[in-house]
Amino acid sequence: MSDKVSRRRFLAAGGGLAVGGFVTACGGGPGGAGGTAKYQIAWTGDNGVLGEVVADAKGWYKEAGVKLTFQPGGPNVNGVTLVSGGAAAFGQNASSPAVMMARSQGQPVRAFAVGVQQHPLAYISLPGNPVRKPEDFIGKTVGIQAGGDVVLYAVLAANNIDKSKVKVQVVGSDFTPLKRGKVDAMAGWITNLEAFSILDEYETLRAWDSGVHLYGNVYFATDTTIEKRPKMLQGFVEATARGYEYAHGHLDEAVDLLVKKYPGLKKESQFKASEVLLKLIFTEATAKDGWGAMSRDLWQRQISQYTQLKQFTSKPPTVDKVMTTDVLRATAASRPKLG
Repeated sequence: MSDKVSRRRFLAAGGGLAVGGFVTACGGGPGGAGGTAKYQIAWTGDNGVLGEVVADAKGWYKEAGVKLTFQPGGPNVNGVTLVSGGAAAFGQNASSPAVMMARSQGQPVRAFAVGVQQHPLAYISLPGNPVRKPEDFIGKTVGIQAGGDVVLYAVLAANNIDKSKVKVQVVGSDFTPLKRGKVDAMAGWITNLEAFSILDEYETLRAWDSGVHLYGNVYFATDTTIEKRPKMLQGFVEATARGYEYAHGHLDEAVDLLVKKYPGLKKESQFKASEVLLKLIFTEATAKDGWGAMSRDLWQRQISQYTQLKQFTSKPPTVDKVMTTDVLRATAASRPKLG
């Protein structure tokens, strides 16, 4: 999602106790919100943490009793493993399947909120050779990034299309192969407007609209953190929800704060991308249940789809092992209902 598609222990001081990526402040009991929390973000820093940057700049995490430290991610950083191993208190992952897969492999992590209700992944094609519906994939070559075949095959399976009828080619994040006709369509996030800028015109088919309903920017923590530090997670969710609500109503200022924190970003592209992203963050689901909401039924459908595709190397996880609504229930009154 960033301009360059980078889309993306610590020391216990003052007698504090290092526990799972945070330092417990003096007097902060097992359920306390106090302390310094390392937050593992999905990428190196872009509009994927727009609300967090706003909340941090406005002092809302401090009000919630959490001193948040942003720990950068990136394409070569396994954030789930870092959180599972205690290098961060909690994290954000770009796509919901990562949490499901980690849980099936024995990592004790669960999602406690969702940032993007409808995953931004889409398949981009040119008007002269468009892919407007799943059936249009038949006979075409689709460019994907490494590991992206799983979602493409899920789209094909959801629409009863034999995957042998579609050729897959691994490409990078640069859309030159599409522009030059080396592939007929390419996978990419619809928020990545900078990458699409080399195309004069393009068509977009979202995985979400094709029957594969994934969450984006999923917030997760270990079972221990969820059970022992609920107030910390609640404070984080309340402040973050407030940040996204503010960004929704004051986008220009919010992007200014984002670029101030991450000077390598370009304001214009981040602003345009954020306009797109906010429409995926605030949907009918958030209008009903508030920012951060997530559905057990949707999680179950994801698990079922990935089970059908034989993606789990061991026994598929149950919904209750993958997600918890405890934090959302505790913060229901303070999370904005926008959509």
